[in-house]
Amino acid sequence: MRRLLFFLITLISCLHMQGAEIFITPDSSLADAVRQAREMRRLGQAHEVTIHLAAGIYYLYEPLYLRPEDSGLTISGSQAVISGGMQMKGWRKYGKLLVADVSDFNGRPVDFRQLWVNGRKAVRARDVSDFEQMHRIRTYDKKNQVLWVPRKAVEKILKAPYAEMVLHEMWCTSNLRIKSIEVQGDSAVVRFHNPEAKLQFEHPWPSPMTPNTGHPSPFYLTNAKELLDEPGEWYHDIREHRVYYMPRAGETLEMVNASAVVPMLETLVEVTGSAERPVRNITFKGVVFSHTTWMRPSEKGHVPLQAGMYLVEAYKLRPQIDRPNNHKLDNQGWLGRADAAVELRYTENINFDGCRFEHLGGSGLDYVLACRRGTTTSCTFTDIAMNGYVCGSFSPKGLETHLPYQPTDFREVCTGQQVANCHFYDVTNEDWGCVAIAAGYVSGIDIEHNTIHDVSYTGISLGWGWNRDLVCMKDNKVHANLIYDYARHMYDCAGIYTLGNQPGTVISENVVRDIAKPSYVHDPNHWFYLYTDEGSSNITIKDNWTPEEKYLQNANGPGNIWENNGPQVNEDIKRHAGQQ
Repeated sequence: MRRLLFFLITLISCLHMQGAEIFITPDSSLADAVRQAREMRRLGQAHEVTIHLAAGIYYLYEPLYLRPEDSGLTISGSQAVISGGMQMKGWRKYGKLLVADVSDFNGRPVDFRQLWVNGRKAVRARDVSDFEQMHRIRTYDKKNQVLWVPRKAVEKILKAPYAEMVLHEMWCTSNLRIKSIEVQGDSAVVRFHNPEAKLQFEHPWPSPMTPNTGHPSPFYLTNAKELLDEPGEWYHDIREHRVYYMPRAGETLEMVNASAVVPMLETLVEVTGSAERPVRNITFKGVVFSHTTWMRPSEKGHVPLQAGMYLVEAYKLRPQIDRPNNHKLDNQGWLGRADAAVELRYTENINFDGCRFEHLGGSGLDYVLACRRGTTTSCTFTDIAMNGYVCGSFSPKGLETHLPYQPTDFREVCTGQQVANCHFYDVTNEDWGCVAIAAGYVSGIDIEHNTIHDVSYTGISLGWGWNRDLVCMKDNKVHANLIYDYARHMYDCAGIYTLGNQPGTVISENVVRDIAKPSYVHDPNHWFYLYTDEGSSNITIKDNWTPEEKYLQNANGPGNIWENNGPQVNEDIKRHAGQQ
């Protein structure tokens, strides 16, 4: 049984008890330390408590839950890692591969979608090592819900039980679990499991491109032992509870045994209050959040609409809906949201200072609902499968996503957050349609002096709804960010992208440059440095430096001001963008 080691508690007095410090080590229970701090406040022994984490890895078997009773807490830990992973030991040689048996976790068999060795993400076995070599679809048959592909693309996986296809679709990728493959001549018919099959063939946007467009959609195949043929690849046989791994050059058996980690949890920390009683004044300092997964794609597939927000129902409309003040609407969609390593709901002043979010299979940090204020400063976001930083609603589950969101209780709206002086790179490395910073229905958010690069799609996405009606968004700020090497896999994108009516919003003094040039995008010219999309209204875009004036204003509403954007912008603005 793990013992909680409190080797020092210091109480600081000033007329009466004000603060306390708790020091713990990795063989201690972080949850028990939180409870101890809670009791100290309840009993009047301290008003504020700091838990100091010694360097090392703090493995969790469930998320750390922080509630209103934990208000006033600081968790500080230089080189302390809060991990949702499990060490994978017992590796042995198996020809050119290494193999290990997967033990149960917390009393039950496990599945996972990531593996890290020596601190590097290994590659889930796939058919191409170079995405430029992806195969292209031949026919997309919505009526019969089948996809036609070249026979040679699927010959290796005809008997693979759990193979998946990752399909490129304009500004998103879909994860589709393969149900059957039927070879017909030099082609093959691929069918998929539900619910993703129904979603994939009924939703109109985004859509895969077919050969008659000149840019047929590429795809790659994954999760089959037959595809495990490159160093750094792995495969989990869930029937045999066994993992196979082909080591990279220089990786020894001993090295893999000492460093292999698989993720068990989808979320590491949940901070949850209520509208009447939010969680207040909690700060994380210098903590590393690491090793999560997100299992929905393995269980139900993953068919996103945009920014990784997945569809739970979607279909085309005939006739279209007339929308006063907006163009006609040709589709309906309702959304869900991927899990994040840290999630917050009904909070005030929850802060992250100098933290790292890395080796994550979902999103990084997510201010989900009803979060007021709160800063994310000097943090690093890297090796993240989906979005890096997420804030605000992306349409509630019961609200069709094109309808305006203006809640009666404004406390639902995430308001006054700041993300500043942070570094985002190698995020969106599995779901290519995600972004570094995704802010939906937000008010008063301040996104400034961040450096963003090596992302699959857009750098910063601000707003939601595809609608110019007045909603809860206003007074947002995107200032002095540096964005480059974006759109590594998807186009119809921008360094900075907006949606919806946002009175008082200002996008200023940002630098956007150096877009990536993948050959397989659906339209090689459909990319932009700045992009105000459907319904964008009452936004000021000024003094942003870009190498040329390649911008898009698509179906915008009134009140937008474009002023002094392009290569002529003052050099001081160019020098001062990004982290300070």
